[in-house]
Amino acid sequence: ILLAGRFRGRRVVFLKQLESGLLLVTGPYAINGVPLRRVNQRMCIATSTKADLKGADFGSVDDKYFAREAAAKKSKKDEMFAAGASKSSMSDAKKAGQKKMDEAVVKGLSTDVKSYLKARFSLSSKMYPHELKF
Repeated sequence: ILLAGRFRGRRVVFLKQLESGLLLVTGPYAINGVPLRRVNQRMCIATSTKADLKGADFGSVDDKYFAREAAAKKSKKDEMFAAGASKSSMSDAKKAGQKKMDEAVVKGLSTDVKSYLKARFSLSSKMYPHELKF
């Protein structure tokens, strides 16, 4: 369960731990809209739910996979007028990689686990996190 960021409250599948210490997780994107992401361990709650990841290969994903391309320096005048012009989006190669990796994960999920991943996590009154069993 992710605790912070854009996808807080979402349930995700842990894939592996990267060399930097961050966790590699995915939604999968087709199920709950969470793409392949790096997440700090402190921003997660581990649960006892298990998913079969046999046949899924995540060896090609490392910290360099998430590195951003350095943008060329521009003068301040150019920057001021073209503020919203350049917006970076995911490359086609990364989108294809996301689909390929998610296919293997989705194949190993039962229908109960899929519905579990779609549901968001939240606390209501009289629910104390230290008393919950994850």
